Amino acid sequence: MQTNLSIPQKTSIVRAIQQLTHSSRHILLCSALFMPVTLYSTNTLAETVTQSYSIQAGELGSVLNRFASQAGVNIYFDAALTRGLQSPGLDGTHSIDSALQKLLQGTNLQVVKTSADSYQLQQRPSGDNTEVDSVTLAPVQVSAAGIGSNTEGTNSYTTGSMNTATRLGLSIRETPQSVSVISRQLMDDMQLESLTDVVNTVTGINAKSFDSSRFGFSARGFDIDNYQIDGVPTTWSSGWAAGESQMDTVIYDRIEVVRGASGLISGAGNPSAAINLVRKKADSKEFTGHASVSAGSWDRYQGTVDISTPLNEAGTVRGRVVGSYLDERSYVDLLENEKTVFYGTLAADLTDNTLMNVGISQQQNKPTGSTWGGLPTWFSDGGRTDWSRSKTTAADWTEWSSTHTNYFANLEHVFDSGLKLYAGYTKNINEADLRLLYLSGAPDRATGLGMSASPAWYDVKREQDTIDIYGSLPFDFAGKNHEITVGFMHSKQDLTTDNRPRVAAAPGSFYDWDGSYPEPEWGEKTTYTTQDTKQIGGYAVARLTLADPLKLILGSRITNWEIEGMKWNGERYNFDHHQVVTPYAGLIYDINDIYSAFVSYTDIFNPQDYQDRNGNYLDPLEGENYEAGIKAEYLQGRLNAMVSVFRIEQDNLAQVDAGYLIPGTINQAYYAAEGTTSKGFEAEISGAITDNWNLIVGWSQFQAEDADGASVNIRYPRRTATLFTTYRLDQLTLGGGVNWESSNYTLVTNPLGQTEKLKQDSYALVRLMAKYQVTPALSAQLNINNLFDEKYYTNIGFYSQLAYGTPRNANLTLKYDF
Repeated sequence: MQTNLSIPQKTSIVRAIQQLTHSSRHILLCSALFMPVTLYSTNTLAETVTQSYSIQAGELGSVLNRFASQAGVNIYFDAALTRGLQSPGLDGTHSIDSALQKLLQGTNLQVVKTSADSYQLQQRPSGDNTEVDSVTLAPVQVSAAGIGSNTEGTNSYTTGSMNTATRLGLSIRETPQSVSVISRQLMDDMQLESLTDVVNTVTGINAKSFDSSRFGFSARGFDIDNYQIDGVPTTWSSGWAAGESQMDTVIYDRIEVVRGASGLISGAGNPSAAINLVRKKADSKEFTGHASVSAGSWDRYQGTVDISTPLNEAGTVRGRVVGSYLDERSYVDLLENEKTVFYGTLAADLTDNTLMNVGISQQQNKPTGSTWGGLPTWFSDGGRTDWSRSKTTAADWTEWSSTHTNYFANLEHVFDSGLKLYAGYTKNINEADLRLLYLSGAPDRATGLGMSASPAWYDVKREQDTIDIYGSLPFDFAGKNHEITVGFMHSKQDLTTDNRPRVAAAPGSFYDWDGSYPEPEWGEKTTYTTQDTKQIGGYAVARLTLADPLKLILGSRITNWEIEGMKWNGERYNFDHHQVVTPYAGLIYDINDIYSAFVSYTDIFNPQDYQDRNGNYLDPLEGENYEAGIKAEYLQGRLNAMVSVFRIEQDNLAQVDAGYLIPGTINQAYYAAEGTTSKGFEAEISGAITDNWNLIVGWSQFQAEDADGASVNIRYPRRTATLFTTYRLDQLTLGGGVNWESSNYTLVTNPLGQTEKLKQDSYALVRLMAKYQVTPALSAQLNINNLFDEKYYTNIGFYSQLAYGTPRNANLTLKYDF
């Protein structure tokens, strides 16, 4: 397979119109996976022309990508040629020929000129240590782009490679699972400022709220109970959430999502999806950055700054600082929020082949008027309520404050043989100060009386230390290119919750509720629950070339998982799961230079902290995940397309035990469903249709049932669709999109003791954006969300209550680049 690294900056009007018409027809006729698309260069540059470059050392493919983009040339190559190789980078003024010689220094590769602005990368003949003069060959047809993994500054809706599924640094097409990438450009265009915003944009992923500060994520009918930061898994429980779902995206280059089971890298987990937040890097050898201010609905004000700079003359030591401050009100009465984000990182080229990164990030959320649960669903007579979207159950003193701190350090070294070693350490500290009030019951229709109040003050601290070590080695065998990765990960997480005893006063009429409920007298803080989790895992995965068009990915993980803790009533528990084997297999067949077919399989294992009506913990989730599909890369890899089908089989799936709580608590009880099967399909197209037109569109649907054919996890919509697109007209960029989901429901018990269905009908949320480039450095952007002011629920049935989604809102941002 050949790869093109650069996108022509200028094309003829006729050819652009042809490409636009061609691509539009693909989308409109849903045939993008079955029609080849080719893009040719029209740029012409002389080799003798010199230009100033500042390209840091790094992976050869990514370095060549940056060079091709700056130089305005095309470089064609087989992706296997550069895998595992490093380049010393480029600094100063060079001609194209001298620049390419510098970039390829230390490798056994050469470039051969194929046209006025195109080059072919190939291996030197055996025993040839001399520079090879440029020669003229037949023109090479473009089939896929060698774009780099980083998305920042590319204006792209896709990425060239990702590590979330296998740690092999594969492209989207080469990964034998359904994957999505939310790039930096897409986050900026759609104004996706939190992890929840991103989740609601990814094909097949869904977010539902529990209250004002907690959201639960799901995919393919199952909960997502972990996320990753730069590939390091972090688990959390929604019951003790400390604002994890509200993590700010300002410090991330992209967010990679792998749907289905991901046990090879994550270890234990649900067969839903793995979400990997990839940090921005300190990779600039010149001073650069941007600052922005924004104002929006409900007195929303925000300021952000992002600065990168070299810290020595050679640029071998670089720094980056990102900061953001937000102050906002809400459509919900009393609810306000203050958020501060800081991120600082240093990168140092210790040698030409050794890179070190260290850094710290911290996010502080200070919401007040926070709700715990939702609004009452029924009146005491069993009739349904219909509250205003601004109605709250919070008191004026409630808060869900949280602080997330992350320290990291890692070291990468690439040997001349291509062997790459990585070692990293990460420390996460999540803390929450929760002064809450839970209102329960059903008010009288006439008087509004009859509600009960349960105040609580919890302190939550979750601390996780992770060591991550792996090595990757490309090698040749039987005339074919292969690669193997072997890794080890050790993770220790300690969770402690404290609470304070209190005496609750009865609330008055809920009709008159304005949050002026008196804060109780709190007792001394005592330990409420503890949970210590240790996970040690070793894995190996190989990418084997069985034939030129056929690749096999084969791997396995062995995990030891230990959990011990104390419940609120002082009872202690201990779970040990040793030498749990999680196999992984994927087969990819390149049909041609554009299309490939894949199949994959992996096991499922996930210890659970759900409890049944007797207070006992459910057994671990176990099962298998199967997937098959077709993928494509169009327009030099700038446009990706995928269709996949999947089947998930598992036992011990936690299901709501309607009408039962865990003894001694107000927490929902669960039972284990056996023989659960989820099956469905997904389709997605993402990337650039032309130089001015970006698009992401996706569809997902599934069916989940237990062994008796009864639907499970009915609170999740079975079908979802997402669409967002932008088109640039000179200085003006216009965009819009829609998120749609089918109806869903839960079964709960009403005040009359009857089981009732709480249903959310299908709905669509429409958004618009417009951006105007006032000057080359200054831009103004307007985003409008929920354009038609759709009234919908984001919570149906949690605590047998309801919560409304966000009404129509707008935000205006001014951004200055320097």
